[in-house]
Amino acid sequence: MVTAAPALLEVRGLGIRYGDKVALQGVDLQVRPNEIFGLIGPANAGKTSFLRAINRMDEFVPNMRVEGEVRFAGHDVQHITNLYALRRRIGVVFPLPVGLPLSIYDNVALAPRLRGMRSRADLDAIVERCLRRAALWDEVKDRLQNLGSLLSGGQQQRLTIARALSQEPALLLLDEFSIAVDPVTTMRIEEVLKELRQELTIVLVTNLVQQARRLADRTAFFLGGRCVEIAETESLFSGGAKDQRTIDYLEGRFG
Repeated sequence: MVTAAPALLEVRGLGIRYGDKVALQGVDLQVRPNEIFGLIGPANAGKTSFLRAINRMDEFVPNMRVEGEVRFAGHDVQHITNLYALRRRIGVVFPLPVGLPLSIYDNVALAPRLRGMRSRADLDAIVERCLRRAALWDEVKDRLQNLGSLLSGGQQQRLTIARALSQEPALLLLDEFSIAVDPVTTMRIEEVLKELRQELTIVLVTNLVQQARRLADRTAFFLGGRCVEIAETESLFSGGAKDQRTIDYLEGRFG
């Protein structure tokens, strides 16, 4: 008998408040190892707040309060005291590319250096590998000392992915990565994500329902701060949605 691998991420009764405002309530879900897990839903559904709770970004938001339990690799993230170690294992790519005021090379080499790596040969290998995995190497290999902030928007977004990968994360969180990226670059990044599925787990927040259909193994629909429905993606998009609100959203009746 084959036993399913334990969940890499398990959420139980997750609730999030910003002062008196409820952003999420009663969310229960699991994310399996080496899957792309999609989150869809209209604005203010709680999707970004969900990502913040996973990576303990509530530390940066004074009035954000997290209730319930978020377990990553078997550990409750709220009880993890070494946040640098947690965030090294959970990479984040935000909607708009955030190029650090460093060279392309130093953007990618930053995390390895912070964990003590000093060998130039080792750093060179990591920079090339991460830029290749982010489908950026061929475009920048001859100008690695140029400022990353001078790259195009699509290139900066791929640089952000390369920088996240340099942390060697087990989980990668992507929040609307294609907002500031042209359609051609979006498709290139999607191909990268499909390949990365072999090495790590991805949680993908997207407002493009067809992007979720192309990429996600399973998809959750969030609405009004609740997780309405979770299903295998192709089933969800092929008539298998059980909640009328999910059906209405997928058919473009709101959102």
